[in-house]
Amino acid sequence: MKAAHIKLEAWIEKHEHEMIALLQRLVQMPSDNPKGDCLAIAELVFNELSALGFAPRMDVVPHEDVRAAGMIAVSNVVADTRLGEGQGLVIVLNAHGDVVPPGDGWSCDPYGGMIEAGKLFGRGAAVSKSDIAVYTYAVMALRDSGVWEAQQQQQQHQQPGGTLALAFTFDEETGGELGPKRLLEQGTIKPDYAIVAGFTHAAVTSHNGCLHLEVSLKGRSAHAAIPHTGADALEAMTEVLMELYDYRAELGQRHSGVIGIESPTLVVGLIQGGINTNVVPDRCTIRLDRRIIPEENPELAEQELRELIARTAARFPQIELDVHRVLLARPFCEVEGTEQLLCALRPNWSAVMGGVEMPVVGVPLYADARHFTEAGVPTVMFGAGPRTLEEANGHRADEHVQIRDLTLAVRILSFMLYDLLNDATFLAENDK
Repeated sequence: MKAAHIKLEAWIEKHEHEMIALLQRLVQMPSDNPKGDCLAIAELVFNELSALGFAPRMDVVPHEDVRAAGMIAVSNVVADTRLGEGQGLVIVLNAHGDVVPPGDGWSCDPYGGMIEAGKLFGRGAAVSKSDIAVYTYAVMALRDSGVWEAQQQQQQHQQPGGTLALAFTFDEETGGELGPKRLLEQGTIKPDYAIVAGFTHAAVTSHNGCLHLEVSLKGRSAHAAIPHTGADALEAMTEVLMELYDYRAELGQRHSGVIGIESPTLVVGLIQGGINTNVVPDRCTIRLDRRIIPEENPELAEQELRELIARTAARFPQIELDVHRVLLARPFCEVEGTEQLLCALRPNWSAVMGGVEMPVVGVPLYADARHFTEAGVPTVMFGAGPRTLEEANGHRADEHVQIRDLTLAVRILSFMLYDLLNDATFLAENDK
């Protein structure tokens, strides 16, 4: 192990209990999205970073943009840490502090942050308040352990260094448009590389895209005693649903070449309609979720669905059809420079994890990583978390993170960031 890594590890071991306590405080602050009232969690993160010696900035999203996104209040928190004298790289570490509502079935308080049997429980413990804590302490290890000062004394000709930017956002569950996308578009963050919330046991370089459509059928109500005088929107929607489920079976025949991602999927998650038991339904609305594998074209996937729905609805000439796109999140894929980032992560992951080879995989969910690669930023999803979301009950009752995964992830990240900022190859490439 490098002398610098030994020094980093010693600092982390001394302070990891503080990192765990920070995660507990984050879990104890509700930040459900929806409803999307995420100002309090942003203020908590801002105050925690300030207390830890950072100089955070609060990016307050205008109310009209927040309302248009279906949220109540949201701000982003950014904190830059400059290391060394050289210009170096800018590396952003992005995690989100909004969470899905806890739902029922918990055996403990979803906002309690309870620790039991080596696990920390609570909504957001695994996705992804854990990464807010880990990213913060990885940067602190580089800033406060003395490793940078020692390294500077050893460098005679080259001035290594760079900027580590913590970018904590609070709208991932509703698409990340007000978080990472906004920060990138307005130039608040200008990264050469990005690390985005992920898992300890693999590096993720691909994820599915996602299309949400709202399909509404409008008919004409009538008394149930004379149904022929109406136009039954629910009957027409039943036909649409049957075609959609046949289409879903066809999607199972398409396969991705990315390890960890299988086939496109389709779920009809919501249905609303009808007036009363004795009235012909004049309206019926569904919302569907279509996952898009990295090899697919998102626009073509949407066109395919729209055409199928339109053909089916046309069987009912008295029914009016409206299809509204709620969300289109593109797949996250590798871009030029991703392999360089993996080269910095791979040996440090292997060293901390006992010498085994680091898996590089894709995941079927969608996340904020896509915003960075759409901006041309090489990005890897890596952080504190399980091998699978199911393992940690992500988005389910009794969500938790293994304490060991937190301590492994902060070591791997601090080693990787140190090496990345001190590698002459990366510095030379950045100066071109």
